[in-house]
Amino acid sequence: MGNATRNWIVRQLTLGEFSSRRAVVWRAVWMAAKIAMLAYGLNICAHFGLVAFGLLPYDLFPALVIATVLTPPVSFIVAVIAYAVVGFAIYDLGVSRSELERISRIDMLSGLLNRRAFQKAFDDSHGDASLVLFDIDRFKAVNDTFGHSAGDDVIAAVAEVIRETFADGEICARIGGEEFAVLWSRDDAATIAERADLARQRVAALEVAAGERSVRITISGGIADLGGARGFNEIFSEADRALYVAKASGRNRIVRHRDIDSLSTGAIVLSPVLHPAHSERLAG
Repeated sequence: MGNATRNWIVRQLTLGEFSSRRAVVWRAVWMAAKIAMLAYGLNICAHFGLVAFGLLPYDLFPALVIATVLTPPVSFIVAVIAYAVVGFAIYDLGVSRSELERISRIDMLSGLLNRRAFQKAFDDSHGDASLVLFDIDRFKAVNDTFGHSAGDDVIAAVAEVIRETFADGEICARIGGEEFAVLWSRDDAATIAERADLARQRVAALEVAAGERSVRITISGGIADLGGARGFNEIFSEADRALYVAKASGRNRIVRHRDIDSLSTGAIVLSPVLHPAHSERLAG
């Protein structure tokens, strides 16, 4: 009985976590009301106990009036202040923790997941997913010609294209330098190829401002199909090999790992190499 009572009191007085500052205020008021009623009840019981033992130095009725007038409001005000202070501290700590968790998972330049968070997402999928790797073509030339600030703008622009192209719940990440990855959890290999090529086309149409000039870039991609419960390293290696073939085949194209053997006969490449005649293109 004692443990049950103690546990009930703990549950009633526990603040927990808060979704907003308004929630802190409402919780503090509710908890203070409970405490005020508890304090008032204990005060009344104490008075009757003193009467039973003949220890009350004044009449019971005026004592109960004073207890009723003073105990609830005083205890309520003190409890609201105390719980609000503690509640706001808990809320601020929760916000800080959430922000730290977010920062630890996000690549700050691109706004996409970082490599560690991406690999965890892949592990959570138990390998039952396809993987697309994208790499910006001749990115070093962008940095050397236009400067690293322009290179950062290019990375941010490509990241935005990938985010918008794969906007249906797929997991997108920047996994290093100028390399990006997309985790495709649907059992639809044809659609992932089409979506990857759409991202390639959108990037090819970009013009990223670089001072008084503009730079146009392309991306290459490699696809490793549904994992079949394989590990991250294995499926990543397949996508990376397909990306390497895309680069070696002329860049600005998407290659699937399962089609690599066919490329030796000139059969299957998902995207043609484009050679636009305008703007400054540092790819191909």
